Amino acid sequence: MGEETFFSVLERSIWVTAQVLAPMLLISSVVGLLVGLFQTVTQINEMTLTFIPKIVVVGLVMLILGPWMLNVLMDFSTELILNIPDLIKG
Repeated sequence: MGEETFFSVLERSIWVTAQVLAPMLLISSVVGLLVGLFQTVTQINEMTLTFIPKIVVVGLVMLILGPWMLNVLMDFSTELILNIPDLIKG
């Protein structure tokens, strides 16, 4: 496997990872910001108050977007496995 091929596969895998994780990270960041704002306004400093909503929201995002995320990962894996002979040669 050449250097160019290696970096091409690495770049594609990083892109797929970012694509799959972005919805969960963005939603959990927004929820964390809203809960932090709520805690600041009400002066409630409870650690579970930030933790529980994030878990619930990330779980909901995974339920809603799970099939899409799985499809993206399966497409990438299938493409990578089918290209193994070409990757070894080149």
